[in-house]
Amino acid sequence: MRLQVAAGGPAALKVLAAAGAAAAPVRLVWGGPLGETAAAVAAPLPGRDPLAPVPVIPTPRRGPPGLTGLLPPAERPLAPLRPPWVPALELDSGTVLFSPNAICQFFFLARGEEPTDLTNQWLEWEATELQPAASAALYAQLVHGRKGLEAVQALGKLLAHIEQNLSRTGTAYLAGDTKSVADVVVWGTLFPVLQDETSLPSELQALRIWFQSMTLSEACRKAADSVLMPKALLEFKSYLQKQPPPCLAMERATSNEPEEEEGSERALTEEEITAAADAWARGAAALPKPWQPQKPVLPVEGMRNVLITSALPYVNNVPHLGNIIGCVLSADTFARYCRLRNWNTLYVCGTDEYGTATETKAVEEGLTPQEICNKYNAIHTDIYRWFDISFDYFGRTTTPYQTTIAQDIFQRLLARGFLLQDTVEQLQCEVCQRFLADRFVEGTCPFCGYKEARGDQCDKCGKLINAVELKNPQCKLCRAVPVVKPTQHLFLDLPKLEERLEPWLEQSWATGDWTANARYITRSWIRDGLKPRCITRDLKWGTPVPLDGFRDKVFYVWFDAPIGYLSITANYTDQWERWWKNPQQVELYNFMAKDNVPFHSVIFPCSLLGADDNYTLVNHLIATEYLNYEDGKFSKSRGVGVFGDMAKDTGIPADIWRFYLLYLRPEGQDSAFSWSDLMLKNNSELLNNLGNFINRAGMFVCKFFGGTVPNMVLTPDDKRLLARVTLELRQYHQLLEKVRIRDALRCILSISRHGNQYIQVNEPWKRIKGDEKDRQRAGTVTGVAVNMASMLAVLLQPYMPSVSLAIQGQLCIPLDCFVLSHDFTCTLPPGHRVGTVSPLFQKLENDQVEALRKRFGGGQAKQTPPASEPPPAPVTLMAPGDPQLIQELTEEVAKQGNHVWQLKANKAEKAQVDMEVAKLLELKKQLALAEGKSREDPVPKGKRKK
Repeated sequence: MRLQVAAGGPAALKVLAAAGAAAAPVRLVWGGPLGETAAAVAAPLPGRDPLAPVPVIPTPRRGPPGLTGLLPPAERPLAPLRPPWVPALELDSGTVLFSPNAICQFFFLARGEEPTDLTNQWLEWEATELQPAASAALYAQLVHGRKGLEAVQALGKLLAHIEQNLSRTGTAYLAGDTKSVADVVVWGTLFPVLQDETSLPSELQALRIWFQSMTLSEACRKAADSVLMPKALLEFKSYLQKQPPPCLAMERATSNEPEEEEGSERALTEEEITAAADAWARGAAALPKPWQPQKPVLPVEGMRNVLITSALPYVNNVPHLGNIIGCVLSADTFARYCRLRNWNTLYVCGTDEYGTATETKAVEEGLTPQEICNKYNAIHTDIYRWFDISFDYFGRTTTPYQTTIAQDIFQRLLARGFLLQDTVEQLQCEVCQRFLADRFVEGTCPFCGYKEARGDQCDKCGKLINAVELKNPQCKLCRAVPVVKPTQHLFLDLPKLEERLEPWLEQSWATGDWTANARYITRSWIRDGLKPRCITRDLKWGTPVPLDGFRDKVFYVWFDAPIGYLSITANYTDQWERWWKNPQQVELYNFMAKDNVPFHSVIFPCSLLGADDNYTLVNHLIATEYLNYEDGKFSKSRGVGVFGDMAKDTGIPADIWRFYLLYLRPEGQDSAFSWSDLMLKNNSELLNNLGNFINRAGMFVCKFFGGTVPNMVLTPDDKRLLARVTLELRQYHQLLEKVRIRDALRCILSISRHGNQYIQVNEPWKRIKGDEKDRQRAGTVTGVAVNMASMLAVLLQPYMPSVSLAIQGQLCIPLDCFVLSHDFTCTLPPGHRVGTVSPLFQKLENDQVEALRKRFGGGQAKQTPPASEPPPAPVTLMAPGDPQLIQELTEEVAKQGNHVWQLKANKAEKAQVDMEVAKLLELKKQLALAEGKSREDPVPKGKRKK
């Protein structure tokens, strides 16, 4: 093996440290950013005497342990590095690895160290969260001269994440008590920015100890000495100065709050300021013309053709807010963005209507399955219409096209030998005289002990279950205890398809945008080994199996349901194959919650790959984490949380719901809906920030300039504002192109903050009363501000379409300007007349929100008992002294305590603080109970119980 690295390049640090830590037998070739060989060292080859003389190269650079000896001068360098400064590892087979993390993993794998789930999670986090932030911090240090402390502040939440994990686990290293590839990779990313542990805040004690331990290790120390040499760093700095600055939106993993603006803005260059002023001057004529696709929307040669799906919602219930943000609302926001970019976009969805969920709901309501489907499809359609979801087509799976396409895929799989037949042990209810499909059974989860687990999946731990694995199973129809009996079923031979799946996955991951959780979940399935998957069920309601001996069965919903994307498109246009059998021209985005990932990343692609009919496979798999509700979780079956039909009865407009759900979209980890937070975000971000700015900008035009945009004479400060807004605009694009929907919304709010500050500093309401120069200044500020409002109307359209339309109407923005560009241009020139300007948002009052909280239940809906009556003891499934319960409650108490502290520090309203304190006290009582202590209330300080 030969490893080529560039001295001074940060990526070389982790690679050399990993090679040293794993004692990898590699030849080391030093090169510049374009592959110029400077010097070389190599480990002894197998069979070569390590002390044998070799020709000496002048002043060879020393490598870390495991990379000793010298390379003969005739050794050829690897191909030029692409992209610059990225290491390359050439294996003995001739394969070349260019990913630094993949090279590090290869070294540890070669030593026999298999990665654990925790190791993989750290590597995924480093690649998607830490590495982009560290790159931006290093750029700020080397190019803009930022000091180390500023870099630490920029990485603050990410460093806190490491600290919290090390403190919680109590282990010496990230993935356990021994050093792993995760430690080397994370250290290698941090070290160029931090250099030593003394730059870390003293409160990050666990992180400081870990960082010092890694830095002092022989492999890391020698790697740092080899790579971070002054001359090499100067070369790297020179290279960076020619590159555009990295544009970064930090994940707010621990909070739904936006990042603080103060102190976080980088310096603008003169080139950026000049370019922004030039773009402004070009005006609306420089914008691309909005493109309207034909109907029906079909792929167009030479255009970017984007096909978007959101996971088909089960028809058996009303969707709750978690369902809406996880699938249809996220996909709608991205689809609207794509259309504003003039990308040829088709967005389809529909109700998933076959399967046990429908049959069980029909039994519950005393209706036929078809009647249930008709009823709930109408409910879903009405809810999504109210939320302004812009489907090109919303269909359903109970159609002739579904039968035709599903059976065709089945027949092609059967003909190619990708289906198996096997006898299965299945639960049969002797009272109902039927085999019980998964959802007709409930029992205790064999993994976590949850007592209401379904026969296909546990709602609590999320693990997939075979119904016969349930403990204490019951028939959901009659509550009898079923018996296990054999029955014949068909299976998709996933192990046989794995050789087709893995190359496709690698290619899709390399070229597409998959969320970190989607990659991790998929890797877990592959790593654990694929097993044949049953695709038939003993049901009546479903797509019939067209095979003798199985005609009394139907397809299992997770074989059948994803095919619904195809059949729904076929119901939209008879030319559906131009979308679904056209991978050369079509980009496919799948939106879903994380529990749906394996079906879309493994099972459905295997079905299409096995069918071998040039199907379009997913390029970008976008999965959210879970949205919780106040103190608990949404549950269709238990009716916990706000559901779609309830939201429209609150009196709160749909766009406010859209904004809040997208603001707390669970992109990196679970988030929680909170009535108090909804009120806070509406009143602060929408009313006081965004709405205030747009209303003031429009009102100044009406009040001071007769409704006509005034002449503008830009000053250097104005041009700097244009450049600052342009940076936010481009970051908005970068984030949405990566489907970072939540973070892109912060860019909109940041622009309006800049606008409010601009107005506040320049005070046009005062200047309009001054001399000619002051009045001219008032006109310029008003003109720039109203053009910022015009641009915000376009940026808001994917998030709040009704509000966007209202702004367009008030400011009379030309329709041709409703298209997205990467430049901030003057779309409302001097002389443009605006319409009637009015407030966009209304304040939410505390009494109104408290009434809604009580109306819709959740953790705060319970009434506090009178003081004379002790409150009932909390119900718990675990006995006092249970260590798992104690650990969970201890973490909850700490989390709630921090929340209360933050509220007090931010001087929140007393009612909100009191409410959260009461919640904290209740958690402490539950913890005391779990520990076997008295349940008495704590005695207030300064008072003694008598």
